[in-house]
Amino acid sequence: MEMPDGSEFISEGIYKEILTHEKIISSADFKPMTEDVELQALFEKDGEKTNFTFNVVHKTEEYCLQQEKMGFMNGWGSVFDRLKAFVEASDNA
Repeated sequence: MEMPDGSEFISEGIYKEILTHEKIISSADFKPMTEDVELQALFEKDGEKTNFTFNVVHKTEEYCLQQEKMGFMNGWGSVFDRLKAFVEASDNA
């Protein structure tokens, strides 16, 4: 996966469950920073909009806290900022 600064890192995972327009559940390994987490992307129709919930499930609370200290939440924040810009650009195209 390419980062905004041009650097790259390896992202691997397995899709565990896909329900169209409802949810995507996968494993995720973002080597070397994060390994063996579950990603849950949940979608819920709300009129003309879609509510989106995103969960990252770590095996232990300790591992979750370690990841938070490493900036895990900031990393996902930048991903969602990029997603928002993409969606807004697509809406204006």
